Amino acid sequence: MIEIKVKTALSKSGLKELDYALNPYLGCRFSCVYCYARYFSPTEVKERWGEVVVVKSNLLEVLRREVAIKRKGVVGVSTITDPYQPIESERKLTRGSLKILLESGFRVSIQTKSPLVLRDLDLLLSHKEKVDVGLTITTANRDLSKTLEPLAPLPDARFSAVQKLKTRGIDTWIFLGPIIPGLNEDFRQVLERAKEMDVRVIYDVFNYYPGLPFPKVSSREIARIEEEVKRECDRIGATCHSEEEDWLYEKRRRFKPLF
Repeated sequence: MIEIKVKTALSKSGLKELDYALNPYLGCRFSCVYCYARYFSPTEVKERWGEVVVVKSNLLEVLRREVAIKRKGVVGVSTITDPYQPIESERKLTRGSLKILLESGFRVSIQTKSPLVLRDLDLLLSHKEKVDVGLTITTANRDLSKTLEPLAPLPDARFSAVQKLKTRGIDTWIFLGPIIPGLNEDFRQVLERAKEMDVRVIYDVFNYYPGLPFPKVSSREIARIEEEVKRECDRIGATCHSEEEDWLYEKRRRFKPLF
C-alpha cells in the first residue's frame, strides 16, 4: 500500500452519463486480467497490477472543499478502480466520499464487483433518489470468473448483492462486460438472472489496450456480439442496452432537479 496526498478529488468524466469521476484508490486488489485501468495508473501500480494499491489519504478533506464550489452533477464511483476492494473495509474513503457527495446534493452512480457495498445501505437508503448501484458480472461461471478476476468476489456473491439492493428499493443494475470473444460469451445465464431479479443490464464488448493478454476485437465482431446480446434480451424479455446507449437511458431517467 502506498499513501499519497492529492490536489483534486473530482475529475471530469469521459463517460457521457457522468459529470465527474471519483476514485478513492489507484490500483485494485481484484487483479482482473482484462482491466484497462492499469494504463491510467502510476508506474509501480501498473507494473505490479493487483499487488499495489495507492490510497488518497487526504481525499475527504479535498472533496469537502470541492463540493462547496463545483456545479452539482452525477459522480461515478469509481471509473478506474473498484471503490469497494478490500482496503475500503479499513480506510472507508468510499463511504466517506458518498456521505459528502450525497449530503451536498450530488447524484452518485456506483460500480463495483464487491458485496461490501451493502455495508453502506444506510447511506444509499437515505438518498435513494440520488443514487444507483451497478455490480459488474462478467460471467456466471465460477471457474471462469476465478481465471479472469482472480481475487474478486465470486459471481453468486455479486448476484446476491444485486438482489439485496433491488429488494431494498435501490436503483440497481448489472454491468455485463467486458465480453471477450471466444472466452466469456456465456452471457445467457447472466441475462436470465437479471430478468429474474428485474434489473437492467448494461453490456460492453472488450476494448483493447496495448499489453492486455487478448487480441484486438474487430468492429464486425463487436457488432456480432452486440446483436447476440440484444437478441437474447429480446427473447427472454430482459431490459438491456449497450454502454454507448446508457447515457440516453440515464438522461431520460434523471429528470428530477439536483438541488
